[in-house]
Amino acid sequence: QVQLVESGGGLVQTGGSLRLSCAASGSFFSVNSMGWYRQAPGKQRELVASISDGGRTNYAESVRGRFTISRDNAENTVYLQMSSLKPEDTAVYYCNGRLRLNSYSHYLNDYWGQGTQVTVSS
Repeated sequence: QVQLVESGGGLVQTGGSLRLSCAASGSFFSVNSMGWYRQAPGKQRELVASISDGGRTNYAESVRGRFTISRDNAENTVYLQMSSLKPEDTAVYYCNGRLRLNSYSHYLNDYWGQGTQVTVSS
């Protein structure tokens, strides 16, 4: 069984920083892309940042220049360093991973973490 386990959320003041981590564990062949999404109350879930297995990154315009996504392929872990946080960054942040479960199928399965709350106070 595959799990994505997140950590690092919390309460921070405007302008502060937080670092989120998400580790994939269980039985799988490889991890393709990984990413972070967020969902604020009353809003749809949106992509924050993603990173390919080769290290190519993609950011939402609202976080570009403030957030940095990175990954440790040896540990199957993705990180999100968040700086210059704003109240509008308040949301539940979800980790996403696209995984190959075995060597004979190239099908990518989507997995989600349980979510971690990030609250930025003004």
